[in-house]
Amino acid sequence: MGIKFRLESEDTRVNYWLMCVELENRNDRDHFLKFTNNTGVMTRPFWQLMYKLPMYEHCFKDHQTNALYLEDRIVNVPSSVRIN
Repeated sequence: MGIKFRLESEDTRVNYWLMCVELENRNDRDHFLKFTNNTGVMTRPFWQLMYKLPMYEHCFKDHQTNALYLEDRIVNVPSSVRIN
């Protein structure tokens, strides 16, 4: 399973408030989520795309190619220094 941290892109600055990792595919993402949450590390999928929410389902959108790609692969991981 390939896991990589998302880093700053050229000409950008991030504050790393919300850390995330990128996995190879949705299956790896789901396995990672299950494993980490079952072992007490609270992780979650990156986001739900807004056009999938009922109030926005009829709004204009493009093919969402990049967003769908990332939705399948990104997991938010705890960013606090406090671990219980």
